[in-house]
Amino acid sequence: MPNPYLPNWEYIPDGEPRVFGDRIYIYGSHDKAGADAFCDTVLKCWSAPLSDPNNWVCHGDIFRTFEQDGRPADTDWTDARNHLFAPDVVEKDGKYYLYAYIVESKGCVAVADKPEGPFKLISRYKYTIPDSICCNGWFIDPGVFVDDDGRVYIYCGYQKSFMAEVDPDNMYEIKDNTCIEHIIPCELRPEDGFDEDGKLFFEACSMRKVNGTYYLIYSPKHCTRLAYATSDKPTGPFRYRGYIIDSGVDYPGGNDHGSIMCLNGQWYIFYHRMTNGTIMSRRGCVEKIEILPDGTIPPVEATSLGFEDSLDPYRITPADIACVLKDGGMITERNIFERYITNIKAGTVIGYKYFDFGDDNTGYDMGFSAHIGGAGTECKLHIFIDGYDEEHGGTEIGVCSIGHDSGIAETTVKCVTGRHSVFFKATTDHTGWMAKYFEGRDLFELKEFVFTK
Repeated sequence: MPNPYLPNWEYIPDGEPRVFGDRIYIYGSHDKAGADAFCDTVLKCWSAPLSDPNNWVCHGDIFRTFEQDGRPADTDWTDARNHLFAPDVVEKDGKYYLYAYIVESKGCVAVADKPEGPFKLISRYKYTIPDSICCNGWFIDPGVFVDDDGRVYIYCGYQKSFMAEVDPDNMYEIKDNTCIEHIIPCELRPEDGFDEDGKLFFEACSMRKVNGTYYLIYSPKHCTRLAYATSDKPTGPFRYRGYIIDSGVDYPGGNDHGSIMCLNGQWYIFYHRMTNGTIMSRRGCVEKIEILPDGTIPPVEATSLGFEDSLDPYRITPADIACVLKDGGMITERNIFERYITNIKAGTVIGYKYFDFGDDNTGYDMGFSAHIGGAGTECKLHIFIDGYDEEHGGTEIGVCSIGHDSGIAETTVKCVTGRHSVFFKATTDHTGWMAKYFEGRDLFELKEFVFTK
């Protein structure tokens, strides 16, 4: 399954991946297409077998703060009727505990007998921490960690971070005198490698333990990135080690939130991308990563791959799995079945990484076909591999003419072998006053495309 790894109509940002038994579960917020606010009032869960992480199953709503469709709210206090942000789920003694952040509320803990729920409310958090430390008691975006010795920790924060220890006997009381502020600094701390170049804390705590080292994944102030810091203790101090992914490179940027998880011996970073022309309509993505012997994680680029090693150019590719959108271009959901790239202007670049064209070099040209939504004008679609123009290392392999009407645009392209990124660049032939007339005009919509031999 390419990115996004869930069905294209599902919007699960802030994904916390968890492995329970022989399945991978994803818990996150729940967005809507083209929304004007972050998240809604339900949490959903999806899972897939570890043996086939492309085969995802939806378990429906696992927690909600409003009555809907005849199902009552799962919270029983009136000030908790608000949006749900960035949850987490951990297992303790055979039970599964959901930690939910409810906007402008104290948040809560719920429990279930199965990883997919249904979850039943236990309690709000109980604590003696001053509200000034824990963001008015909101415990924003909780990342929860159960250590090997059975001790439980919660990591939270928005614009400033804090952590505390949770009583493992009930999983909702915060132990007295265990709160630590600024586990990741929001002001300069050069002695630990933190500086203002995208490394200071913004939000999105998530804790993992790898080979005895504690990894705190978080979103820094340059928040299209997910960064990480490490410690030899769950309470820190933490040392900045770098960033893992930047989802805003050559793509419409916004916040990011996710974590790392090992599946079948392969490590992945789960994150999200923006769609529908808003930072509040996000879909989950995943990339393979490597953890080196020294504990560092080399940065990876955002791709269209998801759990795949390569994309097949000879199968129809839906346009909306693009991982590069420059100078216009916007993934737009029309309905549950249709998602196109709209807002394509002269100069717009649309990119996909990576296709494997194979090693069968016939020496003859290949075919290229694109399913187009017409916009009443003529333009050209330049097809590149390895970069979006010659200046950026690209090689043009063909040009496709786009007409006024909707339909199939076809052309021939040079024979390609091996593994390559593919980029499309839209242009017009208009010059002079006509160029100014077409500046900023929508040229067409891209629905899907395919290469043929």
